[in-house]
Amino acid sequence: MRIDSRDNDQLRPVKIEPNYMKYAEGSALVVWGETKVICTASWEPRVPNWLKELGQGWVTAEYSMIPRCSPQRIQRDINKKASRSVEIQRLIGRSLRSVVDLQQLGENSITIDCDVVQADGGTRVASIVGGFVSLVLALRNIGLKKMPIKDYLGAVSLGIIDNELRLDLNYEEDSRAQVDMNFVMDSAQKIAEVQATAEISTFPFDTFNKMLELGRKGINEIIELEKKILGPLQ
Repeated sequence: MRIDSRDNDQLRPVKIEPNYMKYAEGSALVVWGETKVICTASWEPRVPNWLKELGQGWVTAEYSMIPRCSPQRIQRDINKKASRSVEIQRLIGRSLRSVVDLQQLGENSITIDCDVVQADGGTRVASIVGGFVSLVLALRNIGLKKMPIKDYLGAVSLGIIDNELRLDLNYEEDSRAQVDMNFVMDSAQKIAEVQATAEISTFPFDTFNKMLELGRKGINEIIELEKKILGPLQ
């Protein structure tokens, strides 16, 4: 029995509140179980110097955790050098760019800021989902002639705990997982990212494939929620 009495293939309750912040071009509050992440999308009508005159845009991300989002205070990453935060924000940026036509975006930049205000596992996948919703809302607000988003994007965590495959790990489960995975996929069932780590011992290929199938089930549920919030992309 899981600590919150869920079935092994069941997501925690997920709520996404769009347009959560007043000033950002796009924003969303993601409440995923006890995890809460505020995502904002900020637009600039220019690109980094290394992309100038190439006729394409850029999407990037930043990720941080406020000091008391967890049971123990986390020191502020003032200089943005914490290796975990850097790795996660690169994951978010790569995932979002996988569903963006950067040529269609033109010479515009979108920065996604993901701020974890309460952490109970799955903060990076919640950031990807909230970042995607915020990105779509921002692109609509800046008035591009054609939406450069190619597909919906979803993400989910999963793992093996007590020799059982479990979808959507909370912190208690994640902290003792034998195998931990973060999985990102689009609505065309194409993989954007897989991060899988054997925390205790190696695991066989057939288990990995079963994890991907379980993750796909969860991501498709998340994408259905995004569709209800955002409607058609084009």
